Amino acid sequence: MKTDIIKRNLRFVIIPKVVHPWFDEVNKGALVQAELLEKQLGISMTIEYLAPETANITEQNSILEKAVATNPDGIAIDPLENLLNMKAIAEIKSKGIPLIVFDSPSPEAGISSVGNNFTQQGVIAAERLVGLIGKSGKVAVMQGFPSAPNHKERYDAQIAVLKKYPEITIVEGGIDNDDIGIAKMQAASVLASNPDLSGYLCCDASGPIGIAAAIKEAGKAGKVKFVGMDGIKPILEAIKEGVIESSAATIPGMQGSMSILMLWQASLGVQIPQRIDTGIDIITQENVDSYLS
Repeated sequence: MKTDIIKRNLRFVIIPKVVHPWFDEVNKGALVQAELLEKQLGISMTIEYLAPETANITEQNSILEKAVATNPDGIAIDPLENLLNMKAIAEIKSKGIPLIVFDSPSPEAGISSVGNNFTQQGVIAAERLVGLIGKSGKVAVMQGFPSAPNHKERYDAQIAVLKKYPEITIVEGGIDNDDIGIAKMQAASVLASNPDLSGYLCCDASGPIGIAAAIKEAGKAGKVKFVGMDGIKPILEAIKEGVIESSAATIPGMQGSMSILMLWQASLGVQIPQRIDTGIDIITQENVDSYLS
């Protein structure tokens, strides 16, 4: 590659599902990577972080369309629906704008993804919970944003695991639509309607915070076994307190960092991997302090 074709001023756009502390960590990772590249390469790199105020497909589509109109050097998005259903995709392809998805499976060859194995993540959480409740009892499973590919993969995996155990009864655990307040409200209702509930599972980073708050307010910490998703600070604090027993956690900072690294490579015409797996952390009371430090 000739150095005279290297772009010296780059602008990348990150579009998450919603304004949320988990996505703030993604953005932090992206900014760190951008700063490293700037220092090492002597270039200028701007990161535009455009988060929908609510998890809303129409709003996310509008943000994407407006971003495409500005002709950025690359876009990373965590879609609320199948990416191929989004209207702006055809224009992105026609303009040749590098596009990747993060925290989501790739919808087709040619669109790279940064994230983890979401089915595996759901299985890990569900199997851990099954062991905690002795393979019997009522288990509630809260959905995230149902059409979000990663949330759906986790939910389907959890339900499949629970169905393997005849003495487990699956309870509708609510749909939080990636909103902490909704998660708390719906979990409180589920707990009140099921006083004999044995366990709780969820599919996103809003579920653990809301469900933990509802469990604590109901005085059922430790009684209702709860295995969560992800590892941002409020979740870590609930694990340390014993309200959440453990969490199968993604690594958002690494997702942001790798997204920018891949977009930079793609902007130069370098072929990038179809998939980058950033792994899954299992966070418990035994190791939570290392994540809080």
